Amino acid sequence: MSQMFSCYQIDDPRFRSLIQKNAGLHRIATGFEWTEGPVWFADQQVLLFSDIPANRMMRLTLDGHVSTYRQPSNYSNGNIRDRQGRLVTCQHGTRSVTRTEIEGSVTVLADSYQGKRLNSPNDVVVQSTGAVWFTDPTYGILSDYEGYKADPEQQTHNVFRIDPSTGAVEAMIADFVQPNGLAFSPDERILYVAESGSSHDPDVPSVIRAFDLDDAGRITGDRVFATIDKGLPDGMRVDNEGRVWSSAADGIHCFHADGTRLGKILVPEVVANLCFGGPRGNRLFIAGTTSIYMIAVNARSAV
Repeated sequence: MSQMFSCYQIDDPRFRSLIQKNAGLHRIATGFEWTEGPVWFADQQVLLFSDIPANRMMRLTLDGHVSTYRQPSNYSNGNIRDRQGRLVTCQHGTRSVTRTEIEGSVTVLADSYQGKRLNSPNDVVVQSTGAVWFTDPTYGILSDYEGYKADPEQQTHNVFRIDPSTGAVEAMIADFVQPNGLAFSPDERILYVAESGSSHDPDVPSVIRAFDLDDAGRITGDRVFATIDKGLPDGMRVDNEGRVWSSAADGIHCFHADGTRLGKILVPEVVANLCFGGPRGNRLFIAGTTSIYMIAVNARSAV
């Protein structure tokens, strides 16, 4: 049974064109331990998402029906679809990035770097070239709550890239405390990465950084794009106009491509991640701790 909440905070007049005043925030499923990694399958009209501590992935239809997609899930976290429609998943339990093939088999894309195990892959995006980018903080090995407690083998907490031709894993960014969610601008010339190190160190700024990419997909520079004023940034998505929609402690923060915060969608639980979906692609699905929320917006995914 869905429940609707009043939920808008307008910080910039431009945000008014992105919201439907009569469209409230709906809680469409609840009772989970910690939701993460929502990904929309338009061809099936279903949402898949991770319930990390429960070691399972769930399937949700728009009428609110919930079923188990995969259990155990190896403590899956972030999920995305590649351009061939395959599910790409970050798994804390196996400290790997995997791809579920169309027929259902699972391929390991990465589980080590320079002969040492990854920390705990967290979130993932796939470029139009087929290159897979993922973040590798230590959250999944800090305790037995969302993975298996272990000592990190990687000296830095990196943003990695998997080459689409060779499968080689390369560390592209190595100066994060805890890199988390990531997303590309519509033209793939900017990579946004969330810094969530304040989860364990309050002196770490809760920022989204923007990395400029050249034609070959190499990083040419970076800057702080935006600061989250409530909690920290985790998962994020970019819409087709280049606006960044980020998770936060109080909901979803929407930023113009110039970094100006346009407004917030306030959610009664801490938000970990989100994605666009629905029959017309204009619904936001929000992973809010124990629940999945949905709201209609005047925006669609960049992909």
